[in-house]
Amino acid sequence: MQTTKLHSKNYTELNGHYQLVLPFNFNVLIPKDDSVRLLSHILEGLNYEKLYKAYSSTGRKPAVEPKILFKVLTYAYTNNIYSSRKIESACKRDINFMWLLEGSRKAPDHSTIARFRKDHLKETIDDLFYQLVQYLHTLGEVTFKNLFVDGTKIEANANRYTFVWKKVVQKNEAKMFEKVQACLEEINLTYRSNFKVAKETVLDDLKAAMTYLEEKRHQENIEFVHGIGKRKSKLQKWTEQLQEFYNRQEKYDAHNQLFEKRNSYSKTDSDATFMHMKDDHMRNAQLKPAYNVQIGVESEYVTGIGIFQDRNDIATLIPFLNDIEAKLKTRYLNIIADSGYESEENYRYLEKKEQTYFIKPQTYEQWKKRRFKKDISKRETMVYNPETDEYTCHNMKQLKPVGITHRTSATGYRSEITVYESEDCSDCPHKSRCTKAKGNRRMQVSKLFVEKRQISYKNITTQEGTLLRVNRSIQVEGAFGVLKNDYNFNRFLTRGKTSVKTEFMLLSFGYNVNKLHAKIQNERIGKPLHPLKTA
Repeated sequence: MQTTKLHSKNYTELNGHYQLVLPFNFNVLIPKDDSVRLLSHILEGLNYEKLYKAYSSTGRKPAVEPKILFKVLTYAYTNNIYSSRKIESACKRDINFMWLLEGSRKAPDHSTIARFRKDHLKETIDDLFYQLVQYLHTLGEVTFKNLFVDGTKIEANANRYTFVWKKVVQKNEAKMFEKVQACLEEINLTYRSNFKVAKETVLDDLKAAMTYLEEKRHQENIEFVHGIGKRKSKLQKWTEQLQEFYNRQEKYDAHNQLFEKRNSYSKTDSDATFMHMKDDHMRNAQLKPAYNVQIGVESEYVTGIGIFQDRNDIATLIPFLNDIEAKLKTRYLNIIADSGYESEENYRYLEKKEQTYFIKPQTYEQWKKRRFKKDISKRETMVYNPETDEYTCHNMKQLKPVGITHRTSATGYRSEITVYESEDCSDCPHKSRCTKAKGNRRMQVSKLFVEKRQISYKNITTQEGTLLRVNRSIQVEGAFGVLKNDYNFNRFLTRGKTSVKTEFMLLSFGYNVNKLHAKIQNERIGKPLHPLKTA
């Protein structure tokens, strides 16, 4: 048997003399019902004017035409391929990718793919995604009637242990401020100066003091010394201390600017916030850098996307709906969401927009329980008289309004709270079950919130509301289930809020194409809602 030396980089010398027969047209190798054909057809009809404008007119010609590269990237996301290197490999080996590249075109390398995704798509992906939603609207699949809203936390591509906490920064900054004051007092006593420091102008105040010390140094001809065995003068010690304080204050200011309305961020991805993640099978909460991803779903298609840094969903609803309305140039009629979105501000916003809300109250599940109905401390178990604006407790005592206070939310919304107080609880035999207060029972109630909650409760308990609540669980929670489990998308590959949004929009783009393909093949076109199961 003749052996061949494996020294050549060209492995064709190792092959036998045989010819691989392939048709000249790849089209015949791709099944007629393959989703790549549908994807190519849909993407061919989009307007890529903004995408082409993202390329410089003076630069060199792109290695792959942007429209074709977008097709390749979208098709990769429909097949759970997210790494730029794996996409490059698929372009060289997968016949569907070769077909999208129109056969003769050279496969793009991983750096071209990564640069396209990070730099060129960030300004245009919104436009392309909502063009797809409008295309689904022309098909009759999306009618802008029912929007199912939900959110989930997806881990960021950041170090899990590089915490920066707002409370720690504020604590250290306050300690340093006291040291700055003490240092300036020593300088004032020595040089009979009048340096002061304010929290709003720390950097300017430190700079003024350092300039003064530098002038004193030149006047007294003091030479700064360094190294072991050298004795530093007081002026040098003060100068070095103030310089250290100045550098630290710059870092604190940078931290505070990044916090905005957050309590933490990661050093490796400053846009990511540390959130509790339920990852393991025991549902143990783990603290990881992540993004709060909000989606709106209609007829099983993702029609709206928002990336937020908030740890809860309450403050995300209004900006999310405003963004969808601005991008689609239309407004949904019905908004269906779970109890995580319930707030007086959200209720008022939806009424102002003339949108019917189907938001489950946070106490909805508790209301059903016998224990709740027997709990005499709850406002809901008391009798309310709207004419006299009084509540009657279990002991038949009246809780009358004694004052009004206001409460401001994290978003700046100001709500009016009415304070009620019982007539006399001193001899009440049920006081231990009703309140822990030493005096009379007090209760704070937002009348407007109670009114809007009751409207939402009536909406969700109608036949239409029941159908929509069931579909919310199926459609929007089902979409997240597919994206995170079937698509294995549990962690972002890119960093920064803009890049993360691009990545998730590509994922949703692929999800929508796959969903349309599945509905066509299963003959489910034109069925926006799943019917209720009958016994």
